[in-house]
Amino acid sequence: TLYLFSRHVTLEIKEMFSIDEVDGEIRLQGKLDYEETDYYEIRIEAKDNGSPPLSGHCKVVVEVLDVND
Repeated sequence: TLYLFSRHVTLEIKEMFSIDEVDGEIRLQGKLDYEETDYYEIRIEAKDNGSPPLSGHCKVVVEVLDVND
């Protein structure tokens, strides 16, 4: 199975997060700032190696908490 960002994912998301193509683990690349945005929606696609290949889609929501309050 291959995991990747959906083609609908913005450049901002791709710069902020990375995804491991083998196990699908999503990692943060920088700092999150609650003042800029309080959540991110990351659309993920998983493809298998079948013939023909099948794919599935999901949405991962990351909520950012304001630690100052």
